[in-house]
Amino acid sequence: MKGVRVKIYQEVANYKKPTSSQLKETYPLPPYSTVIGMVHSLCGFTEYQDMDVSIQGKYHSKHNDLYTRYEFQPGMKYEAGRHQLKVGDYGIGRGVATAEILSDIELLIHIVPKDQNLIETIKSSFEYPREYPSLGRREDILTIQEAKVVDIIEKDIDEDIFLEKNYSAYIPTGDIIDKTIVLSSSYQISSTGTRYKLPKKYKVENYGSGKNTKSFRKWDKVEVIFGSNIIATEDSKILIDEDGKIAFIA
Repeated sequence: MKGVRVKIYQEVANYKKPTSSQLKETYPLPPYSTVIGMVHSLCGFTEYQDMDVSIQGKYHSKHNDLYTRYEFQPGMKYEAGRHQLKVGDYGIGRGVATAEILSDIELLIHIVPKDQNLIETIKSSFEYPREYPSLGRREDILTIQEAKVVDIIEKDIDEDIFLEKNYSAYIPTGDIIDKTIVLSSSYQISSTGTRYKLPKKYKVENYGSGKNTKSFRKWDKVEVIFGSNIIATEDSKILIDEDGKIAFIA
């Protein structure tokens, strides 16, 4: 199969965890849904295009920063002692909150659309973006260092292959369980990886009836291990691109 391999640099970014609130926590790398959303935005897709991705990379440091937080409830009338902003008859609260920020980020992403005819469209969207590209928050602008079409094959390897120095990755748990991928030279898996269930795609489901009908996003999630010191072990079968880069496709 063919895929588009993209190398990205970001000065700063926040890949928000959906369960975080007062502190806007970040994932260590962008989750699948964030990357897929970026691809759809750059390509101008108006319907969901099914695709698999592999995400690996590194960042230099993490720090906290302040941002302006707005809060409101539907139908809440403006109260001078409670709200800082008035919109029509309604009130909005404005305050300060904290976000985790990653800095000096490098990402290597493989994008494999189910419809292989979209390969050139995706590659061109990175080479000639129709607007400034971002990943994470809207202001988290990225620099596209490479966009290349690569062949990705399943290969039996006869020696260990190490991930690029200091790089981490999201690895589907199946690859860990069958020892195709290990996370340290001592093979001590449990002490070196963090387990996540990462959102990938969703479908809208309606609950209730009549005026009480509410729509919710039901997410399909991928169970992964996030880790570093990654080794593809000899005598195993892995996905690898034409330049020898491991692809943790999910």
